[in-house]
Amino acid sequence: MKRSTLLLSALLLVSASSGCASSGGFRDAERLTLYRTHAGEPVDSIQYTGHYNGWTPLGDGVFALWTRPSQAWLVELYSPCNEIEYADTIGFRDTNGRLSARFDQVYVGSHSLIPISCTIKEIRPLDVKAIRTAEKDARGKRQVEDSPVAPVPEAPASGT
Repeated sequence: MKRSTLLLSALLLVSASSGCASSGGFRDAERLTLYRTHAGEPVDSIQYTGHYNGWTPLGDGVFALWTRPSQAWLVELYSPCNEIEYADTIGFRDTNGRLSARFDQVYVGSHSLIPISCTIKEIRPLDVKAIRTAEKDARGKRQVEDSPVAPVPEAPASGT
């Protein structure tokens, strides 16, 4: 089987089993700042068993890779790889159980484009609990700001 057919098959399999995580109404710049704030120090590689729970595009060449519901990684790619923002699917070449910064590739696929590959520049662990708390707090704050102001009741007239 040709390499391009294998790659396309892998991307189709990944797209069938993956989904993009919801942003909860955050603008791209806010989301990227939030994730970078809650990212740890860079690591050389991570354990990768061939599947993931989802991914969240965060800007030009940056996305969060969810390996489990409670575990995610901030992945930054070497430029240019701004197609990640518009991708329908992402995939990885056979990594023998590890995904390595500076060596491994992310294959970005879209129904309208031929898949392209981008090299991983950096991988950083994310504090998922802190991100969820910050997102929840921001949604609550937005709801308070967006709710109409209740009228202040008038004081009862005094009978003097």
